[in-house]
Amino acid sequence: MPAAVAVHVPDSPIFSSPRLRPPIFCKPCPSPSPSPSRTVLSLTSTSTSPVASSPSSSPKSPLAIPEKAKSGAAVLKRKRPARIDIPVMQGVWGGGLETPRKEEAKISEVMEVEEDCYSVYCKRGKRGHMEDRFSASVNFNGVSKQGFFGVYDGHGGANAADFACKNLEKNVMDEVLNRCDNNGIEMAIRNGYLSTDKEFLNQSDSGGACCVTAMIYKGDLVVSNAGDCRAVISRGGVAEALTSDHQPSRLDERDRIQSLGGYVDYCHGRWRIQGSLAVTRGIGDKHFKEFVIAEPETQILRINPDCEFLILASDGLWDKVTNQEAVDLIRPLCIGVEKPEPFTACKRLVELALRRCSMDDISVMIIQLGRFIS
Repeated sequence: MPAAVAVHVPDSPIFSSPRLRPPIFCKPCPSPSPSPSRTVLSLTSTSTSPVASSPSSSPKSPLAIPEKAKSGAAVLKRKRPARIDIPVMQGVWGGGLETPRKEEAKISEVMEVEEDCYSVYCKRGKRGHMEDRFSASVNFNGVSKQGFFGVYDGHGGANAADFACKNLEKNVMDEVLNRCDNNGIEMAIRNGYLSTDKEFLNQSDSGGACCVTAMIYKGDLVVSNAGDCRAVISRGGVAEALTSDHQPSRLDERDRIQSLGGYVDYCHGRWRIQGSLAVTRGIGDKHFKEFVIAEPETQILRINPDCEFLILASDGLWDKVTNQEAVDLIRPLCIGVEKPEPFTACKRLVELALRRCSMDDISVMIIQLGRFIS
């Protein structure tokens, strides 16, 4: 009866000793020399043994270099993938994603103006496109010592700020000039703000803008705001805020919103309407219009010799610099000096906010009130 015979095949992986694995997997240990019929795979080998190519040889390592590469043939390089536009969040204001558009008009990173009675310095923040705007008009209607100034801070895009910059002054002044006395100035400004808001909503449904304006008319300073842009006056070196920020953290604003069926909660470090918008008044904001109104708050005062200068600025400044700090920085450059430097003061305020890590757009306007005293 024929007997079964077991044959030991040296190159079979079944009988291979772990101590004799190829050097690619482990460091070889001292051992007796392998059988002459055994083939050791090597990544640097350029020759093929007849034994290694035999059907009984060990499986080829997946890490082995292709023959063409080992022979010096050119290896095709991997092509770089085409560039894609990744949607970016326009901020909590926008309420959605928007793909960047190359054709969108770009505003300069820095805007600056230096005039005889006012100076402006604006710098783009680190969050995206420049959304701040400003306007200034002096001696309008041919009347000296009068002026209209404004700073507009856009959110969810610059559309609303741009619109307010171009139209708010006209709408306010039309209302003011239609009144024969000063008793209706506050109502005229209110109507000017509301008509600007209505016109913007009729032509656009994207974004909004906070506004602060200062009108110098017949010796009076009339300051109005809707949103968190702020006006601060220096009286003998003492800072006095002439506006109050319209934010959900204000108890009266929170009560107004909740009475209309909205809610206010604390999200991403700030109080927000419906968990999104961090201001309660402004131009635009169509999707929040039930809660976000354009009606401004207005304060009127007579310009006296102790009224030194007025600061209009966006929240990019006020989030990092206090009212008194701003006055203390400006005053040595503008008051009691032979050559006032309000533009330098504007720039230094912006630089101070940047050193304190302001990420927002920053706009600062300084108006020298002494130039408007009759």
